[in-house]
Amino acid sequence: MAREAFEEIAETFEFLDDWEDRYRHVIELGRELPPLDDAVKVPATKVEGCASQVWLLPRIEGEGPQATFDFQGDSDAMIVQGLIAILHALYSGLTVEDVLKVDAPTELGRLGLNDHLSAQRSNGLRAMVERIRKLAGEAAGA
Repeated sequence: MAREAFEEIAETFEFLDDWEDRYRHVIELGRELPPLDDAVKVPATKVEGCASQVWLLPRIEGEGPQATFDFQGDSDAMIVQGLIAILHALYSGLTVEDVLKVDAPTELGRLGLNDHLSAQRSNGLRAMVERIRKLAGEAAGA
């Protein structure tokens, strides 16, 4: 599974002791994402259940369970943009079948995010993971 980018983030988080530094790193990751074109910021790409505005645009190459999963995302909140970047590192490049196998709570738990995000942000992160899993499931024919 192509997860080197996520492993790099996990290693950086281990190196950064201070949560202020980790938040700054999350925001920096978000700044590195290309912005989503306003034309695709529509109800169909909007993620419900997030306190912030969040859009996820799937990019799936191929068909069936072995199709390659990727997505673009955007948010009006800097920290959420960073969370999108972390999810991108976790899922991008996997087959849609493998996306469904990722234990997101465990993987994200390695970053300690659960203990340091507000309840609203945690719910929003869960909503984004659910949307990604739904998109991958539809692409896989599940």
